[in-house]
Amino acid sequence: MNETLIDKLKPLKALIMDVDGVLTDGRIVIDNQGNEAKSFDVRDGHGLKLLQRGGITTALLTGRYSRIVKLRAAELGIAIVHQRSHDKLASYRLIARHLQLEDSEIAYIGDDLVDIPVLKRVGFAATVADAVPEVVRIADWQSRLPGGRGAVRELCQLILKAQGKWDSLTGRYYREN
Repeated sequence: MNETLIDKLKPLKALIMDVDGVLTDGRIVIDNQGNEAKSFDVRDGHGLKLLQRGGITTALLTGRYSRIVKLRAAELGIAIVHQRSHDKLASYRLIARHLQLEDSEIAYIGDDLVDIPVLKRVGFAATVADAVPEVVRIADWQSRLPGGRGAVRELCQLILKAQGKWDSLTGRYYREN
């Protein structure tokens, strides 16, 4: 990990995430009764729990509304959820103000054009392996894995390692009984 990357990761106190294409693979499945389905990766969820244990606040910011997102957020202990955000930058500003954080203390991960205004504002701009080229060009970091398939876990691990918290948070998994 290079020094410039570490310098941007060390002050982070919050991670705000887009949902579709980041925490999911971007597909929206709707059955004949109008029920919606999305897939979330369990590794992303575990990474977010580790991040929270490391003192990093997590939040969701999405343009769509889905009951599934509300349920997944509750399951992961994510209290800040902004859905139906048609102006992500305005929603981002509300979240930052609520958390009383500076831009340099916030990371955002997004994958599409609507995420660009927030990505340009935050202290650390992240994206997924399968993001649109316009987002890739402005991101500070791009995951090796695609959205909905462990990309967020990669980012959580990156942040925790840069802040020197990874080993203490995961040490119990390596201990012998």
